[in-house]
Amino acid sequence: MDKIVVGVDGSAGSRAALRWAWAEAKAHGAALEIVTAWQYPITTALPAFGSMPTPDDLQVEARTEMLALVAEEGITPDGGVDVTTLVAEGTATQVLLDAAAEADLLVVGSRGHGGFTGLLVGSVGQQCVSHCTVPVVVVHPR
Repeated sequence: MDKIVVGVDGSAGSRAALRWAWAEAKAHGAALEIVTAWQYPITTALPAFGSMPTPDDLQVEARTEMLALVAEEGITPDGGVDVTTLVAEGTATQVLLDAAAEADLLVVGSRGHGGFTGLLVGSVGQQCVSHCTVPVVVVHPR
């Protein structure tokens, strides 16, 4: 195994997926790419106060949040794994599928932000399992 891609969004499920993917990358000597997606908010009216953030602001905010999460989980460059990050605009599913196209494994959490109560696998996880061209591991937060 050469490369593992893991999606993170700050949820308990994605944090568990990150820890699992990190351990798997260490065990197999694989590179680890940590991926997060962001989308420009769709609004029907102008905000009541202030202005909409720019795409650059959203990109920077998403990267800052991802790097903070990675640090909180103890993922460090000196941990024996080649770690890269990707912050991309788009739906979480499409960003993850694109990132995983050249990987050996995609790892996602079982429940992220959004979704419907009662689903065992979140909608992004379900879409990744259904459409990914490489194996997908769905990690439960417990």
